[in-house]
Amino acid sequence: MTTLQSRRLVALMGLVALLAITWLVYRPGLSGPFLFDDFANLPALGAMGPIDDGASFARYVTSGTADPTGRPIALASFLVDARDWPASPESFKRTNVVIHLLNGSLLFLLLSCISRHRDEHVTRPRDLAAAGLAAGMWLLHPLFVSTTLYVVQREAMLVTTFALLGLLGWWHGRRVMASGRPIAGSLIALGSLLVCTAFGLLSKANGILVAPLVLVLEYTLLANIGWRASTSLASTARSVYRRVVLLPCWLISLAVAAYLTWFVVRSLQVEIAAIRPWTLGQRLLTEPRILWDYVRLLYFPRPYTAGVFNDQVVVSNGLLDPWTTLPAIAGALAVLGAAAAYRQRAPALSATILFFACGHAIESTSIPLELYFEHRNYLPALLAFWPAARWAMAADHVGDVRYRHLRLLAGIGFLTLLGAFTLMNTRIWGDARNQAILWATLNPTSDRAQASAAMADMNNDAPERAERRLRPLFAQHPEQVQLAFNLVAARCAQGSVSATDLAATEQSIRITRDPGTLLLTWFDGAMSMAKRGSCEGFDTAALRRLIGAGMANTLLPPGRKQDLTYLEGRLRLESGDGPGAATAFDEALALDPRISAALEQAAQLGSSGYPELGLRHLALFDKLAPRLPAPAIGMPSIHAWVLRRQGYWDRERHQLEATLRHDANHPTGNPH
Repeated sequence: MTTLQSRRLVALMGLVALLAITWLVYRPGLSGPFLFDDFANLPALGAMGPIDDGASFARYVTSGTADPTGRPIALASFLVDARDWPASPESFKRTNVVIHLLNGSLLFLLLSCISRHRDEHVTRPRDLAAAGLAAGMWLLHPLFVSTTLYVVQREAMLVTTFALLGLLGWWHGRRVMASGRPIAGSLIALGSLLVCTAFGLLSKANGILVAPLVLVLEYTLLANIGWRASTSLASTARSVYRRVVLLPCWLISLAVAAYLTWFVVRSLQVEIAAIRPWTLGQRLLTEPRILWDYVRLLYFPRPYTAGVFNDQVVVSNGLLDPWTTLPAIAGALAVLGAAAAYRQRAPALSATILFFACGHAIESTSIPLELYFEHRNYLPALLAFWPAARWAMAADHVGDVRYRHLRLLAGIGFLTLLGAFTLMNTRIWGDARNQAILWATLNPTSDRAQASAAMADMNNDAPERAERRLRPLFAQHPEQVQLAFNLVAARCAQGSVSATDLAATEQSIRITRDPGTLLLTWFDGAMSMAKRGSCEGFDTAALRRLIGAGMANTLLPPGRKQDLTYLEGRLRLESGDGPGAATAFDEALALDPRISAALEQAAQLGSSGYPELGLRHLALFDKLAPRLPAPAIGMPSIHAWVLRRQGYWDRERHQLEATLRHDANHPTGNPH
């Protein structure tokens, strides 16, 4: 066996061992539940029935609404685990862990490639060891548990997969160019970048960052004499490379910068107060503080983090409010400036810093997303531990033999600590009740964390504890309708709800920002409870007052008010008032005309004994249809085209109308 073969075998064995350890560390978390945004995204698996043929597959993968692309690759990946809803979370989490292991393997390969120095054609053993240690630290870091075991964040994981593949393809193309084939190498590099950028974008918007990340590595590592020799290009090849590879990378990067700037300009014209409790200016002031907190968690890890609930972040209202805002901004600018200025002297460290900053460009700048999420570090932190691993393995310091073993011991010790912390974290992720209680303890001012813990208390027959948890926070945040709903649930679990609590809930609904589908899902369960009469003081009259409060809320969009009016119709239908229900359904449809809503409401009228009213409701939709706006550019328009092409809604409507006409012509008794 040659020296090269033996090195590769040792590297492969080390990687396999590392992957096996990571799998064992993550295994306790596979038994955990779905969480938070999982419930907003995964039910699309069964929204139009089981996905069991090409037509249902086309409807499903084009149904996404996140980003203009709809993230179809991420949606398609969920079919590996289930083709209908509801489904078990374990398979989804297992697939996420497998993707995490794949990403760790690709990271090891990338770090091995970019470690090649000077005139060597193969990576030195110390560089291979540093690549393995850095990849291991990334794989076993506890901060990424909330990405890997949070099912819906497969989107972030797939973006990382395609980014790594794109960077590896670019590196290979550059090596081909250096071997004397500039055209072939440039085409390989460019093709890899474009294909992986496209696949990344179809997984999540930050897939566009592959090209900017190439520029980071190009102008830090490859601009440095230590890395340049093994990938140096002749004058003609450099010219081809700049035009074919670097120019498209710069154009994409400038397009990203222009897009982010557009959001700043747009904020001067479009109000975001209906969906966010902060302005864009406050967001831009706050994000540097958040980035420093991410850095703290990366380099000073702890076993348990805030998890998926981060709504307690204090917003910056000025450069000194809080006082850490200005130092955070100044520190970030200073570090970025130093990384750019010292890229020749400290190329690995410079690449790490600029890679991290570039990786956060989409989600941590001007796009008005929520302020803080741990999963946003999954891609940016790929190089985070590479400089430390090179130091530990003496990849950059040939001398100091006396301290080499101490550095190695420190590196292995840190890796072991990360693995232990991650194991502690995954055990919590596999235990729904303790997870909810721990997150509530770590996030005492998080409305979402406390609401989740209150639900865990109620599921464990402790509604009094849930009430004690919720009341102080609801008094501080009366606009948080999730707290109000959980407080009502806690009171009803004890047998009754007071008029005071209902009045507070009514006021909360009147002033809340758009809570998404929470209103519809909560009222759906509340209707069943009111119908059973299991909660004293909570009846259909109380529900109607709560619905009326929502209709009076000026912050709710038409689609949400359509939900509320629809709920009013269902209440009337439950009480036997068919004409009143039809009127409410008509009003709901006028607020937000959608064929899916028209069919559902007509079907409910028909199944309750009012088929004529159902037919009349469908006729109303025909009158409203010409006023419908065109689907948004991107995946919504493609989805609409797929449905038209398949005749999906026409077929659904024809079947429903046939049933309604039959029932109208053959009445079976009194309506209900």
